[in-house]
Amino acid sequence: MAHQVNKACVDACNECADACDHCSTACLQEPDVQMMGKCIALDIDCAAVCRLTAGFTARGSTFAPQVCRLCAEICEACGAECGKHHTEHCQDCAQACLRSAQECRSMAG
Repeated sequence: MAHQVNKACVDACNECADACDHCSTACLQEPDVQMMGKCIALDIDCAAVCRLTAGFTARGSTFAPQVCRLCAEICEACGAECGKHHTEHCQDCAQACLRSAQECRSMAG
């Protein structure tokens, strides 16, 4: 039942993880990979924490609020970094990160 109650957060986290995976892979194809280093690192961290958060949230873990707070913080940092870059993959990722952060903040209370 927890999965249905928290579906918006779970879905946002999974979509964000997918967007971050795509973004990090696309960033590696950019002409100046060095310039994309912080973006790539945050994409990897964000994807990992989003997947973790989706699991905690879907099963209604008592630790879900704490994990959601951490996830929101990382999503916000990733979204801010991706938002600095004008590539489509970064802009799409930034939007997914902000949606995930918002859902996680609402779950964390």
